[in-house]
Amino acid sequence: MSDLKTDLAALRIDQTARAGGGSRKGLWITLVLIVLAVAGAGLYWTMGAQAAPVKTAMVTTVTGGAVAPGAVLNASGYVTARRRATVSSKVTGKVLEVSVEEGHPVKQGQVLARLDDAQARAALAFAEAQLGASQKVAAEDQAKLREAQLHLGRLQQLVKDNVVGKAELDTAEANVEALKARIALEQQQVQVSERQVDLRRTDLTDTIVRAPFSGIAISKDAQPGEMISPVSAGGGFTRTGICTIVDMASLEIEVDVNESYINRVRPAQKVEAVLDAYPDWRIPAHVIAVVPSADRQKATVKVRIGFDGLDDRILPDMGVKVSFLGDERPRDASVPGRRVLMPKAAVRHVDGKSIVFVVHEDRVERRAVRVGVEDGDKVEVLSGLSAGDRVVTDGPASLKDGDRVKVQA
Repeated sequence: MSDLKTDLAALRIDQTARAGGGSRKGLWITLVLIVLAVAGAGLYWTMGAQAAPVKTAMVTTVTGGAVAPGAVLNASGYVTARRRATVSSKVTGKVLEVSVEEGHPVKQGQVLARLDDAQARAALAFAEAQLGASQKVAAEDQAKLREAQLHLGRLQQLVKDNVVGKAELDTAEANVEALKARIALEQQQVQVSERQVDLRRTDLTDTIVRAPFSGIAISKDAQPGEMISPVSAGGGFTRTGICTIVDMASLEIEVDVNESYINRVRPAQKVEAVLDAYPDWRIPAHVIAVVPSADRQKATVKVRIGFDGLDDRILPDMGVKVSFLGDERPRDASVPGRRVLMPKAAVRHVDGKSIVFVVHEDRVERRAVRVGVEDGDKVEVLSGLSAGDRVVTDGPASLKDGDRVKVQA
């Protein structure tokens, strides 16, 4: 019986050993789960690494604005007049009369102002008196010369007849020559007096201020009773101009273009101008000339632009924005005033060409584009994109065609 109990006890499973086996089995299961988790994480990380995080923006269209469709460059400037003058007098004097008002048209040669001419008239009268005196003296000596010549002729006959001596004849000849020299001097004095009269007449004419060309008076700078001078007297009480005249037919635009973009401008190039005062009015214009000199401080080049047609609304010194037009137009240029815009950050430069990456679902497509003028943080698209395309604005520098991307908010 004791042997049977001993045998049965030998078949009993040790609970300690049983617990140890369960621990090993659980450890294996845990290791398998860890491996699977690591593998899944690695696969997830690998898939995530292939999907590059990017930020995107939509290509849009806008209508209106100061920038024309298809422009290759825009700039700002002012309306200027090629013929503009502050009219002054040639002499210093007191203003007696001003015959011009602001905004009134003037004709070439029209009297604008009159100065006090009392002194000029007195000087002219004095010069004319001197001229008269010189002419009378010359006339008197002419009579004396004729008398001396007659006396000389008689003496010559008497010398032939041996009535008088040779000495009297020589004296008569010397007297004639002296009168001739004196008359020549007096004729020169008469000419000097005549020039003096012309000078005084010019001084008198200079007291009348006339318009040098036809135009519009835009300012009236002097009043009757004030002193005016062609040069500043330094005291602040002497005017240097009567009025300012502008030839409205000579209006044009002057803009400063950054020298980095001056290669986009050429003579006779078409331009659209928009005055700040009339933002919805597009004025056709053209490039007159590119001034062949750069401003080293501002790094700009001056460009002259002429209006194709003038209008009374165009005034000197008005602010204006211009768009230099190119031969190519954006895709939506068929709609008047519509432009295609995208963020400047979307443009990348590779091998001298402009490219963008267009997002299609979770992949990108590299696409070459042609861009125009900048408008704030956006740039005009001339070709390569259409409104509604979504482009990458922020992404890895190594991004290439066909890469998988993940769009971030």
